[in-house]
Amino acid sequence: MTRTTAHRVSEFIVGLLFGWGLLISGMTDPGKVIGFLDLTGLWDPSLALVMGGAIAVGFFAFGAAKKRTSNFLGGALHLPTSSDIDKRLILGALLFGAGWGLAGFCPGPGIVSMAAGQPKAAVFVVAMLAGMLVFEWTERRGRRALTAV
Repeated sequence: MTRTTAHRVSEFIVGLLFGWGLLISGMTDPGKVIGFLDLTGLWDPSLALVMGGAIAVGFFAFGAAKKRTSNFLGGALHLPTSSDIDKRLILGALLFGAGWGLAGFCPGPGIVSMAAGQPKAAVFVVAMLAGMLVFEWTERRGRRALTAV
């Protein structure tokens, strides 16, 4: 098995495990997600445990990764280096949260739910992709305007 094939197989397995985790935890159920976000109504705190578990795993995984120079398959390890909290980050977080609250999906669960045949998730994924394309278009347009000056 070549290195590229090994990477693709491991990516597939990790993605499959992630998708199963989303299904098992209830993150693909928009009603459960909206119930978690409804702090003044019938609040469902169960997703807080899911998020807490994910944060704990991520905390220790990033701690271990910072001590490494390559990933487990021998490839280069590229970790984020920026720690800036700027207007773009805050605006993006607000838009993400608003979309999550309105639709009950975020990207991973939306894709898993779409693959499971949920029409609402398909609409969400199409809207998400359209938003990504609009962002890329405005970024390129902004860069062209800066280079033209």
